[in-house]
Amino acid sequence: MIRGFRTALLVTHAADGGLSARPLAVADVPADGEILFATSSASPKVAEIEADPRVLVTFQNGAQFACVAGTARVSRDRARLQELWSESWRIWYPAGVDDPGLCLLAVQPSAGEYWDHAGIKGLKYLWQGATAYIRGDRLTTDAAHAHAKVDLKS
Repeated sequence: MIRGFRTALLVTHAADGGLSARPLAVADVPADGEILFATSSASPKVAEIEADPRVLVTFQNGAQFACVAGTARVSRDRARLQELWSESWRIWYPAGVDDPGLCLLAVQPSAGEYWDHAGIKGLKYLWQGATAYIRGDRLTTDAAHAHAKVDLKS
């Protein structure tokens, strides 16, 4: 499901003990399940990940949502960067794939959740919501058809 998302919010642990989130374009989700993002090695998120690799990645695409908890690492694998290079990245990395600040963040998922309210599921949810509204009731749906938790640990 994650392969269908193009952007995500990456949440890291900030140096002050708080949480920090920022949007990132998904560079790739290879078959091994890691989620890859291109970033600058000078970015605060890189220092945050090196200090505490636990992260949360959230995704939204219309009426589909997912979040993945996992462990991140910084990769400076030039061959992998060459494979993934997108010309659209040049606005951040003017020297192209050889830009010395360009690196990858690789997130290895350990657990995930998703919510799917697209298509018929979304129409059913809207109908249940409208019915509850008209009756003055609280919306109480059995969302099992649209929500699941997945343990991704090996």
